[in-house]
Amino acid sequence: MKGWTASDIPDQTGRTAVVTGANSGLGFVTARELARRGARVVLGCRSERRGAEAAERIRAQAPGARVEVEPLDLADLASVRAFAAEHKGDRLDLLINNAGVMALPHRRTAEGFEMQFGVNHLGHFALTGLLLPKLLEAGPGARVVTVSSFMHMLGTVDPRDLNMERGYRRWVAYARSKSANLLFTHELAHRLRTAGVRLVAAAAHPGYAATNLMSAAPKMEGHRAKERFMAIGNRYFAQSPEQGTLPVLYAATGPDVRQDDFFGPPLQGLWRGSPVRSARAKWTLSDTAGRGLWAASERLTGVRYEALASRG
Repeated sequence: MKGWTASDIPDQTGRTAVVTGANSGLGFVTARELARRGARVVLGCRSERRGAEAAERIRAQAPGARVEVEPLDLADLASVRAFAAEHKGDRLDLLINNAGVMALPHRRTAEGFEMQFGVNHLGHFALTGLLLPKLLEAGPGARVVTVSSFMHMLGTVDPRDLNMERGYRRWVAYARSKSANLLFTHELAHRLRTAGVRLVAAAAHPGYAATNLMSAAPKMEGHRAKERFMAIGNRYFAQSPEQGTLPVLYAATGPDVRQDDFFGPPLQGLWRGSPVRSARAKWTLSDTAGRGLWAASERLTGVRYEALASRG
């Protein structure tokens, strides 16, 4: 994959992708590049207005792109279920679990889950399970790609306190949610192997990419100084969203992607550069932790992967 760029994405004609959080940042670039290569892309966005604006930008930048927008609020499981029901008759080859929140002040989802764990992990766990039958029908080449972060290394999942009831620390909550993304991928990959299906579960991270994720929390709290600080970091130290998206696009379309792979920019490049197989914390490869998080996620969301269990 040395020097791999978006121009290396194979033809995606006839394939359908769902990209969550596709109205800006990494999700927007991911959706645009898949559409540019011929895929039909569904933009799952919390704001229909911003989603529609993103779709127009994609069409302008990639003439002939087939994109559509559907409302999807990962902080509300009713919205997740409605989105999945809307697409139950569609073909689905790629699910890109990209949307996320980072280091927010303490907030809760519609169901009362801590917001970062609820959006970054539980919402995507539920969405993947509900869309799984369509992914299994797609056959060879179908993939689930979940976007994690190199900051997952700052904290493992605590099964005794998934919602951080014992004390909320925003960066720890973010790190735990990103570790949960990798544990989810690890356990899903194990279950796919056991079932003998060819759907591949992989993960990716962008390194330090210039997106609005960094400034969302300061803006929410009205901290102008912090917002400006994040903007300076994005401008002078971060790589572009186009570069940061490459590991995600490789995980989705690369030729040698295996179960439970994790892609990101090179460590020696300070989390910048073309995608490589990335280092990850040892706890994200724990079978015991993966099974425990899976069981808790089923209980909390009410979503069970019955289409996969029936093949086991």
